[in-house]
Formats: sequence, C-alpha cells, structure tokens
Amino acid sequence: MVVHFGTGRLQPEWHSAVACVGTFDGVHVGHVELVRRAVARGAELKAPAVVVTFDRHPSETLAPAKTPPYIATIDQNLAVFASLGAAACVVLPFDEAFTQLSADEFVALLAEKVKSTEYVIGHDFTFGKGREGDGAWLAARCPTQVVEPVMVDGVRVSSTAIRTAVSEGRVDAATRMLGRPFALQGAVVGGQQLGRTLGFPTVNLAHSGRLLIPADGVYAGWATTVKGKFRAAISVGMRPAVGGQHRTVEAFLLDYPGDSLYGSAIELHFPRWIRGEADFPDLEALKGQIALDVAFVAAQVPTP
Repeated sequence: MVVHFGTGRLQPEWHSAVACVGTFDGVHVGHVELVRRAVARGAELKAPAVVVTFDRHPSETLAPAKTPPYIATIDQNLAVFASLGAAACVVLPFDEAFTQLSADEFVALLAEKVKSTEYVIGHDFTFGKGREGDGAWLAARCPTQVVEPVMVDGVRVSSTAIRTAVSEGRVDAATRMLGRPFALQGAVVGGQQLGRTLGFPTVNLAHSGRLLIPADGVYAGWATTVKGKFRAAISVGMRPAVGGQHRTVEAFLLDYPGDSLYGSAIELHFPRWIRGEADFPDLEALKGQIALDVAFVAAQVPTP
C-alpha cells in the first residue's frame, strides 16, 4: 500500500478511485467493513480503493480540551488498511485551513487530487465547514455507499465504546469490537531492574501520552518485538508493592532469549484480563503472585 501524507506532491498513477473516507480511530470492525466494501467496489471497477483519513483526531483542532485518547497510532492504522487490500492511503492534515473547507470544496479536493469518482463512508461521517456534508449530501451528488452501524454483543461499535471498554479493563469486549486485540505501541526503556531481582525481568514501555491505556491490572497477551513475537504477562499501574510513583506499563516475555530490547519498538497486545492491581506485604508475596500470573499466560495464551 502506498501512503501519501498530504496532497501537495500527490500525483496518482490511477485515473479514478473508490475513496473510503473517515477518521478511523482504531480501525474497528465497522471501519473494516467500509474498507472491505471500497476494495470490493474498486475490484468491480478495476480502480484502486484509496483510504482517505486525517493526521489527527478532528477535535485536536476543533476542541482541543475534548480530544479523546487515541486507540492506535497512525502506523498501526496504516498496517490494518494495508492488510485489508487498500491500494493507497492519503493522510490529510486536519489543520485550521482544512476546517474552513466547505463540503463542496472537500469533495472537489478529493476528486482533483485522489481522482475519486465513488465513495464509501460511515453512517455518522460528516465533513465540510459546519458539518454540512453527510452521507445523504454526498449520495445526491455522486455514487456513494453509506455503511450502517455494526453491532457487537448488542452494542453499536464505535471508537467511544472501545475506549470505554479498554479503560475499564474489558479488553475481551474491545477485542470483539476491534476484530483483534487492543495493542499499545511504544519503545522499550530502562526501569528499576526490580523484575530481574525477582526472577521475572520485564520490558518497560514508553509511549505517547495521547494513547489510550488499559485499566490498571495484569493482562495475558503477547508482545511483538524486533526479535519476534512472545507471550507476555503485562502489568499496568502504579506498582504499590514497590512504592511506585507513576503509572507504568511493563511486560514479562515468556521464552524470550534475553537479548536487550532497549530503544527498540515494541507492541503489546491485550486480549485477556487476569486480575486487578494489588498490594503485597513483601517481595516474596509479590514474586509468588507474578509466578501465578506467568503460569496463567503459559496455559491460556497460544504461542503467537
């Protein structure tokens, strides 16, 4: 998949395209349906399916104080688009100038720069200054598929519902709405080395403060690293048993060969909750509980 940031240098090789347009925070199962329909329609027309999205959540520009935490990084989203068969993705800057475009100007921009002749959008997507454009507006002007909400467990799937589930530790529900486990991406940094002392050396994750973090507790999952994928017991929280002063995300990687990961990128996947964060009377009690957590991961999480 080809990725274009902005349209300044965009010179598409195609003459027409099916544009799938949206904010796509987290690329949940509803978003996946949009992209799949665009890819299918593109195949019928022998035209590429092009995802058009934004470099930030619109509220960062329109109402910064109300900006929600991001479910995923732009790199994570792009990887999902590529896996679904999109030919290209155009990432538009959602800046002050962009907010002044009318609905007509926005669609004209896509027609000129992306060569879009048909569209696939979600039922709740609006665009243009004052949100004047929506599915009905667009369908009255050009061929448009407006995709209705996707329901999971009787709940309408949305980025808001996923944020709520993850922030409450209900990562199993988030997995069903995303179509894959929630994953947190960042870089490995040094810690207190306490895990090594206890016999369970951990990797400590440094991440953007704008990303969504699961509820404090211990999770069964896995880690994607530069050395491969490994099952992981993941801890999120203040670490009261060792006098923690700030919230951390760390993971013990089962079967990891031991090479240093400091400074490298890592992605932690959270398919299952084990328990809430707890205090312990001493380090031996903490060590015993960690051993139980690791045994749970070994028994319940397949080798990735």
